[in-house]
Amino acid sequence: NQTVNILEGKLLLFDKKMKSILLVVLLFVVTVFGLPTTLLSASLDQPWNLFKQLYGKVYTSTEEETDRRKIWEKNLEKIRKHNLEADLDLYSYKMGVNKFTDWTHDEVVRKMIGGFRPELRTTSNNNHDHHTFLPPSDIRIPAEVDWRKEGYVTEVKDELQCGSCWAMTATGALEGQHFKKYKKLISLSEQNLIDCSGAQGNQGCNGGLMDQAFEYIRINKGIDTEKSYPYEGKDGKCRFKRENVGANDTGYVDIKQGSESDLQIAIATIGPISVAMDASHPSFINYKSGVLDEPDCSSENLGHSAVIVGYGTTDKKKDYYIVKNSWGTAWGNEGYILMSRNKNNQCGIATMSSYPLV
Repeated sequence: NQTVNILEGKLLLFDKKMKSILLVVLLFVVTVFGLPTTLLSASLDQPWNLFKQLYGKVYTSTEEETDRRKIWEKNLEKIRKHNLEADLDLYSYKMGVNKFTDWTHDEVVRKMIGGFRPELRTTSNNNHDHHTFLPPSDIRIPAEVDWRKEGYVTEVKDELQCGSCWAMTATGALEGQHFKKYKKLISLSEQNLIDCSGAQGNQGCNGGLMDQAFEYIRINKGIDTEKSYPYEGKDGKCRFKRENVGANDTGYVDIKQGSESDLQIAIATIGPISVAMDASHPSFINYKSGVLDEPDCSSENLGHSAVIVGYGTTDKKKDYYIVKNSWGTAWGNEGYILMSRNKNNQCGIATMSSYPLV
């Protein structure tokens, strides 16, 4: 879809402050004046044009634009209604306009969810050099952790319409562990993993697993830097070059399935952790701020993966994880989402988590 492929380039026309201002203006217009009972009202022409400008939207025909605007207006009304209820403390999070607001929910799920493929684990090589996390006994961990403040975390990336979240979460965790050991933060190549780790069971833009990415890196004795092997968002021929290696691992560690206690200890003592989750709900897709609390989330049907870079508790005593997503900075809170912690493994956040050994 040309609309999404040009998104990041178009957004470069706006600095962060200007993008924030434009979003506030757009939401103000919709919140204050509401939406008309009939679609395509002239009163929404200006907000619509603002949305297209902000997200670099280009449509192939008048008919396509009309259809997209109808979807956009319906989604805006849902966002407006939710946020009014959030203002009444009925929800702990708010939704916002993002690059998916002119997509249907089914479109987002089909195009953006599904890159995490847990079933591939049974078909991959079983000789993985992996271990199980054993939390230190009687350890006292801090009440809050944010590895971004310690230099462990690279910029938010955008997988585009390629199911490469598994590669994004693998590099995110390895970037953190490499920094922990060598004090050098190096952005690593997801494209390297997409193109080269098929022998470990990964399927490029059709999905994969972070553990199998760690295994590829171990066997390959390294992964190239992002700078030398940049992201393309599509499957390609393997172009790994030994001289461009940015990091390596010696295996990986799986955290006990479903244990939020072990996961929290790992975050506090190890660093950023690769996790999987159910990200298929509108609450996640349209997330903007606050702590996501989605009771309908599944702890077993996991289709997406990301990196936990910290945790904490709000003033209203809501425990949360700080999750770095891979949908670009135009999504969520500058690319991040706070997800509920200690809520019975909500969204499967602790179902499949791991980190590489460096």
